[in-house]
Amino acid sequence: MRLTRVLLLLPVLASVPHPACAQSFFEELFGIGRAAKPPVPPRGVPSAPQTPVPSAPGEGGAPAASDAPKAPPVPRQPIVLKAPSEDNVMGQELMLNGLTGSLKLERAGGGTTARVVLPGNKISQPVEACKVPLNGGAPVAVSSEGRAEGVGRFEITGGECPLRFDVLDGAVLVQSVSGTVCTFAAADCATTPTGLWGPAAATLISRASEFEAARGGADRAVRENYKLISQRLRGPELRPVVTEQAAFSSDREQMCRTYAREGAHGFCNLRFTEARALALATRLGVNTSTAAPSASASSPRSRRKPPVEGMNPDTGGASFSDQ
Repeated sequence: MRLTRVLLLLPVLASVPHPACAQSFFEELFGIGRAAKPPVPPRGVPSAPQTPVPSAPGEGGAPAASDAPKAPPVPRQPIVLKAPSEDNVMGQELMLNGLTGSLKLERAGGGTTARVVLPGNKISQPVEACKVPLNGGAPVAVSSEGRAEGVGRFEITGGECPLRFDVLDGAVLVQSVSGTVCTFAAADCATTPTGLWGPAAATLISRASEFEAARGGADRAVRENYKLISQRLRGPELRPVVTEQAAFSSDREQMCRTYAREGAHGFCNLRFTEARALALATRLGVNTSTAAPSASASSPRSRRKPPVEGMNPDTGGASFSDQ
C-alpha cells in the first residue's frame, strides 16, 4: 500500500525543481517538522486590547464608602482625672519655675495664709535681680474661691500685687490679677509672678518616668473632653472654648519652657495639661471635688515581656546572638 502511494507521487516529485522543496512537501504531507508546530504571529503586531473587568467595591480603584476614613467616635462621658487636694501643697516651700522666689501656703485656724517672696529685676537697673516679700514677709490672708476651673483656687485681693493661686498636684499656678508685672516703687523692683511655682528640679528628675506615663492619660483627657464639649455647645458658648483650645499648646510651651530642667522631667507640662483636662471636665458639668477618676484616664502600664528560650537572663533579656 505504501509502495503504491509512492509510485503515484513520483510524477509530482519530478516536477519539483529542488530537493528542499520535496522535503518540505513530504513534511506537509505526513505532518512532521515545521508543519507540526502552530503558526507564530509576526512580531510587532499588537494584540487586541483586553476589556477591563469592573472591580468590586473596595478592590482597587476608588474605595468603597465603607472603606472611607471615619471620624473618631465622640465619648459618651467626660474623662475625669483625679483632682488634687489643696492640702497637698500646704506647708511646702515652692519656687517660681523651680528656681527662685518663695511661696508657702499654710492653714491658719479656719482659713489659709500665704508667705510670698516675689523675684524680679530692679527698675533702675533691669539687669540686676531683686526680691520683694509681700506684707513685709508676714503671712497674708488668702480667700478661697472654690473650684471654678476644676482645681482649688485662692486669691490675694488687696495690696500692691493681687494674685490668684490654682492648686495643682505638688505645685501652684500663679496669675497676677492686676496685670503681668507687679511694680514696687519703694523697693525699686518690678516682679513677674505669673507662672508655675513648684519644687526644685533636683527633686523631680527621679520621677521623670512617672510623669511621662501620666502625660499620655492627661493628653487623652484633654482631647476627649474637648471633643465632647464641642458636640454639646453651640455658637457663642462654644467660641471661647475653641479659642482656648487653639492656644493651649502654645500657652503650655510658653509657661513651661523656663521651668528648671523641664526637658529632663516634664513636670510642668504634665501639671499644666492636667489642669486643662479638669477645667474642660468642669465645663461639662463634672464636680471634680467629688467625682471618681475615670478608669480610662490612666495610661496602660507597659508589661515586661517574659524571657523566652534563647535569651540570656543575665543581660536583661538580650539574645546570645546579640552579645
